[in-house]
Amino acid sequence: MDDTFDITYKALFRRYYPNLMFYATRLVGDEEAEDVVQDVFVELWKRRDSMVIGDQIQAFLYRAVYTRALNVLKHRSIENGYCAAVEEINQKRAEFYQPDNNEVIRRIEDRELRNEIYQAINELPDKCKEVFKLSYLHEMKNKEIADVMGVSLRTVEAHMYKALKFLRNRLGHLWFLFLLFFIK
Repeated sequence: MDDTFDITYKALFRRYYPNLMFYATRLVGDEEAEDVVQDVFVELWKRRDSMVIGDQIQAFLYRAVYTRALNVLKHRSIENGYCAAVEEINQKRAEFYQPDNNEVIRRIEDRELRNEIYQAINELPDKCKEVFKLSYLHEMKNKEIADVMGVSLRTVEAHMYKALKFLRNRLGHLWFLFLLFFIK
């Protein structure tokens, strides 16, 4: 190791480090400025055997700091772009898997629920189905249904009881939602 270079290196460090720090801080901010300047001096130290320190050392150091700072900025830009993309993907996943926040999923689930309820209604025996539809879908009173169908009020009530019992058994866990769906 050359003692002359060691002394020169220390002198260069003392002389240029504060100004290079100020320059790097303006380029990349406080957090990364010190790393940038230290990297430049480490590289200078690694090349001490092949490096000739001359009149242009100041220009060399500033150019090296500038180049390193640009690399940091490019890397930061890539990281930020990647982070933004990952964040957007995670946001989309969260929206997809949280049906409360996703209108498309909510519509699909509502349609599936309605389909299941209507399928259960269509499985009712014919007279029960007719009474149920007149009551809940056409909002007719039992007396009106009896008159339209030409049966007694008691028969309408029996068909309604049978229909509701069947639907409660058929829909099971959806019974509560069914009630909300058809409550007047």
